[in-house]
Amino acid sequence: MTGRPEPLFPLFASLETLDGVGPKTAQHFAGLGVSAPRDLIFTLPHSVINRQKRDTIAGAEALSVVTVAVEVIAHRPGRTKGAAYRVTVEDTQASFQLVFFHARGNYWSKVLPVGERRIVSGKIEFFDGIAQMVHPDFIVQEEEEQSIPTFEPVYPLSAGLTQKQMYKATRSALSHVPEFSEWIDPQQLLSANWPAFTKALETAHAPTSETDISVVAPARERLAYDELMAHQLTLALARARERRKSGRSTQGSGDLQSRVLAALPYSPTIAQTRAIAEINEDLAKSERMNRLLQGDVGAGKTLVAFMALLRAVEAGGQGVMMAPTEILARQHLEGLQPLAEQAGVSLELLTGRDKGKERVAKLKSLLNGDIQILVGTHAVFQKDVEFKDLRLAIVDEQHRFGVRQRLELGQKGQGVDVLVMTATPIPRSLSLAQYGDMDVSVLDEKPAGRKPIKTALISTERIDEVVDRLRAVIEKGRQCYWVCPLVEESEILDLTAAEQRFKVLRAALGEGNVGLVHGQMPPAEKDAAMARFQSGETKVLVATTVIEVGVNVPNATIMVIERAETFGLAQLHQLRGRVGRGDAASTCLLVYQSPLSEGGRRRLEVLRETEDGFAIAETDLQMRGAGDVIGTAQSGIPRFRIADLERQAGLMATAQTDARNLLNQDPALKTERGEAARMLLWLMRQDDAIRLISVG
Repeated sequence: MTGRPEPLFPLFASLETLDGVGPKTAQHFAGLGVSAPRDLIFTLPHSVINRQKRDTIAGAEALSVVTVAVEVIAHRPGRTKGAAYRVTVEDTQASFQLVFFHARGNYWSKVLPVGERRIVSGKIEFFDGIAQMVHPDFIVQEEEEQSIPTFEPVYPLSAGLTQKQMYKATRSALSHVPEFSEWIDPQQLLSANWPAFTKALETAHAPTSETDISVVAPARERLAYDELMAHQLTLALARARERRKSGRSTQGSGDLQSRVLAALPYSPTIAQTRAIAEINEDLAKSERMNRLLQGDVGAGKTLVAFMALLRAVEAGGQGVMMAPTEILARQHLEGLQPLAEQAGVSLELLTGRDKGKERVAKLKSLLNGDIQILVGTHAVFQKDVEFKDLRLAIVDEQHRFGVRQRLELGQKGQGVDVLVMTATPIPRSLSLAQYGDMDVSVLDEKPAGRKPIKTALISTERIDEVVDRLRAVIEKGRQCYWVCPLVEESEILDLTAAEQRFKVLRAALGEGNVGLVHGQMPPAEKDAAMARFQSGETKVLVATTVIEVGVNVPNATIMVIERAETFGLAQLHQLRGRVGRGDAASTCLLVYQSPLSEGGRRRLEVLRETEDGFAIAETDLQMRGAGDVIGTAQSGIPRFRIADLERQAGLMATAQTDARNLLNQDPALKTERGEAARMLLWLMRQDDAIRLISVG
């Protein structure tokens, strides 16, 4: 099936095929992200207006919507231009006024002739004790009563659209929905008590109470699941395709791995041991590995990664580890160097700084296999970087590398296995949405001997005390970070904040003791400032958030985060993880400006109470929403119209299992349910996924 199936044509036709939609209205719909009838059926009402008819307005609350039959008693046009035009009407018990502005000529006397009956529906207001309905939403003759919806759905609007247009267009779009075969697993459908797809759509667009519009209403939950299922099917298809690409079986004697483990001054955690075993098993398979190694700050990902690289070397091949920045690449090199010496393998660094003869020499050693493990930055992607036998590529900090770069790395060798590492604990629902095509290993415990970090909240009024505390710590030979506030959307202001703090601290603590790092610096200057801090030459490093990922200075025991309330939770947690890396007790001081908002206080208190990155990430997700938690711009998370990732994490997990099971049983989607699933993919605009369906 190469093109869109015919039953779906009407849903993907132009919006102008719908009742009441002309070229201009179609343009207004674009503001809602609606470009075809299909988008309208997934644009659900966000509330409902009860227009059930009552006998009288007596007893109605102010600003409530009332639908009532009335007799027209009298008209009172405004005396001056622009004054209100009033029509007095009576129901069975009370009289009130209908009020109109900008009335023209005798228009209202024609619509509401004195002595006749009409049904009106609108909001009741009280003005000087007199009940009035300003511009009723509906005025109809009694025989047309059914044209007023008993429960009127309220839709999101964009400029130029009215509720009436939305109502008419959605009803028209719904009439184009064909009958579909069921794509959800029958057991799942039964246990969740969900309606069929078409029925779910009708119910969701015709709510009869507040409960009908909640995320847990069966019809809505089913439609959310359909979205998630289509997304997970796409990821599962991508995963299946990756696996069909023949990888190579990388098996090792285990000599190098056991040599390093024996030399360690500590035992790996259970989580580390489990992850190493999962990776060894993946490497041994003939399919390609596509695994995510997720671990909190300080959970010991480096050791697990190095074990994987050693397995590649044991099998006679090479491994590469990629970092997003030069600083991190150098740090990986320093972290891995002692382990490589234990194992007796050759380790080298390649960055954009390697030039001339030095670079040529490194490339030659790579090509003839003398370099067994390479650590590098984006420089590794360059055309002239060739390996003798690359078997494993490890990518650090996933969110800086897109899927495209993962594939480019894979082309550097034959069937290269890929392991992605991230230190950002991601809530389960998001990790499934973002990395659903990968297998996941989680390091969820800290290595023994890690001292807990004490976290304290301090108001900006007491900043002088903080400076005094730093002075005492420096005198004891320890070091400190001072992270400056994140000024919304402005690197220039971030810079000013950092420079001012730098001047103040330099004056208080001595010229040579304080260094500065910020995003606007040339890379070489940044690296030099970092190097001075790492060597202990400068005692305090003032920084914007450039230090957040992976910097390792065991002698730093204090982290001051100024205006902590301007940061996201995950970011604060990452920053805090920069201290507590040595053997001394460490402290993180969250300096906030009072008064704190309710949300701001809750965020900082969560940090004070726990060091568990996963618990922190879940709270962050509940408080801020999916887009913000991993930065909307590079989140790689699809925008769902109905599904709510914050509140429907469980559905996402079920959808993943369901999608993978379906493809295991029916890789070419040829069964009846498979064909229905194809239809779902087309319906959800997952056209790319359809190209991935295994042929034959």
